[in-house]
Amino acid sequence: MEWTAWFDAPEYEFARQVLQRGTATLYFVAFLSSLNQFPALLGERGLLPVPVYLEGFNRLGRPSLFRWRYSDRLLRTVCWSGMAIAATLVAGLPQLGPPWVPLLAFLALWLLYMSIVNVGQTFYSFGWEILLLEAGFTVGFLGSDQIPPPRTILILLAWLVFRLEFGAGLIKIRGGSEWRDLTALYYHHETQPMPGPLSRQAHLLPKAWHRLEVLGNHFAQLVVPFFLFAPQPLASAAAGIIIFTQLWLVASGNFAWLNWMAIILAFAAVSDPVAHAVVPALPLDWHAASAGAGSGAGSGAASGVGSQAPVPWLVVVTVATVFLVVLSYRPIENLFSHHQLMNASFNRWQLVNTYGAFGTVTKRRIEIVVAGTLEEEPGDDAEWREYGFKGKPGDIRRLPRQFAPYHLRLDWLMWFLPLRTVHEEWFYAFLAKLLEADRPMLRLLRYDPFDGERPRWVRASSYLYRFTTRAEFRATGQRWNRTLLYVAIPPSRLPPER
Repeated sequence: MEWTAWFDAPEYEFARQVLQRGTATLYFVAFLSSLNQFPALLGERGLLPVPVYLEGFNRLGRPSLFRWRYSDRLLRTVCWSGMAIAATLVAGLPQLGPPWVPLLAFLALWLLYMSIVNVGQTFYSFGWEILLLEAGFTVGFLGSDQIPPPRTILILLAWLVFRLEFGAGLIKIRGGSEWRDLTALYYHHETQPMPGPLSRQAHLLPKAWHRLEVLGNHFAQLVVPFFLFAPQPLASAAAGIIIFTQLWLVASGNFAWLNWMAIILAFAAVSDPVAHAVVPALPLDWHAASAGAGSGAGSGAASGVGSQAPVPWLVVVTVATVFLVVLSYRPIENLFSHHQLMNASFNRWQLVNTYGAFGTVTKRRIEIVVAGTLEEEPGDDAEWREYGFKGKPGDIRRLPRQFAPYHLRLDWLMWFLPLRTVHEEWFYAFLAKLLEADRPMLRLLRYDPFDGERPRWVRASSYLYRFTTRAEFRATGQRWNRTLLYVAIPPSRLPPER
């Protein structure tokens, strides 16, 4: 059985530690985000209540623990359970046992979070949801510290990074002309869904730099991913380029855990010798370093006697590998399609998906500003007080905050309103909650201008926002200039019977 030694990749132990602990950390953040926001947005009294959604739920469709019954209490139990399991994986406790222990832990995270995503409707329709699900399922098969990392799973994780990066690159080349004429970054930092503290500074960089940014993006997404499958140290160098470009996106924006997930997954191509060369404090031989601490993974993986993993585990990993390879047919077909899908899943388990983002870049930033008044009959001189959101731009003097990898779901959906229509069911429900001074909903905002008192009227106005120049900022202290375009939803109030 010497040939089975190929399945062992003992030189990727650092990669396994980053992949498992990093993915578990993002699961913890995802469950925390759901714990804090799901009840107000989708709970029993939410904007899009899950109980109502379940009345038309296809019970033969995508699986969810809530398919038979939903309650806010059950949702919180799922979130707390997910956070507890994720915390043990971050601490490395399941990894100390047999290989099936971390596998079961990651499968539990996958199933619990998939239960939330599959009833989350528009508030969970983001590409990083299915990315987290696929990553969690796959990294579980990396096993525990008692055995070397399985090589086939590392290759599949590199394949996931390839689909994430190359798919996004193709979407851009096939999308708006701004990516082909290198002008996309003239607008992106200003118009992205949720700017960060450095977004304005990034936007104000010279246009020549922005053109280099686009060229660098095309290189990182259309060329570099192929080298993830090259021999070392080329594969590690490719991963390093991806990590560097993703860190720039982390610094200049707020894309929930999308960029962090890409960074973590890229480590699947980083070998221990390369990691040790870059950071000498990292062990060159992880198994030798941990042998005195009781690790069951000896140094015999290179002894020529075959795989150090138990035969049953080899069978499980082989079956999982074949399963994921078979599911890769549709994503490969999609990459070559002229009608390439973006952030789509081809199976009910949301595995081996297709990814991509920003096929076109918005040229103008339109913000929907929500305000209320206590006036009995608001006239032209009525005092309108604006509600403050945590992440989306509002106050023209306020420095945008960094929230990623935490996902502010309400703020993200507010960004989509002017791109689609303000006449969304959930948005009218949101305005009604403001008129009721609904406490769970108000907790999702940065501030309530009425301190818990019910406004008599609310309205939604459309504004054009743009970053101020350096000279404008010095003169006014404003980080944004804004211009009123029109009143998108005129003053509205609750019906008298309410």
